[in-house]
Amino acid sequence: MTQPGTDPSRYRSIECPEERAIAIAVAAHSGQRDKAGEPYLYHLLRVMLSVEGSSLRQVALLHDLLEDTEWTAGDLKLAGMSQSVIEALELLTHKSTDSYADYVVRLSRNSLAKASKLADLNDNYRLSRVAFRDGHHEEDSRRISRYILSHDFLMERISEKEYRERMAAIEADA
Repeated sequence: MTQPGTDPSRYRSIECPEERAIAIAVAAHSGQRDKAGEPYLYHLLRVMLSVEGSSLRQVALLHDLLEDTEWTAGDLKLAGMSQSVIEALELLTHKSTDSYADYVVRLSRNSLAKASKLADLNDNYRLSRVAFRDGHHEEDSRRISRYILSHDFLMERISEKEYRERMAAIEADA
């Protein structure tokens, strides 16, 4: 369910799917901050602008919607988003019951989800964005290591077996 008082079907009137995704992202993520304290929307917009194609831009912009807001796949359908976009967004939602490695392997089989995750990872580990917070250095180092390994797997630089082994080693250090 979306934020109280918000009817997802109101977004159907926005004809351009990319503009519809922007309107949804602004409404859903307004007020959220990233680990460095910046508006979270900046990250979403950078990820969107780093990819090409309407469907991929929609997915890139909304990649954290189902995980970090009250929006559901049903809300997205009511809002007029395409089934291929919704499917990719569902794959990009990291369920608490899945390891990070299982999550990345699962999404790697969908081209929209994979391309969006690569763009997300590229933005997440930019040197100007990487945050090493006081009291969280080890946690932040593990997070960045997961990003780099996931990027290498999605770029097919390492096998699924090697990816899972190396991710298990990172998680064992936690």
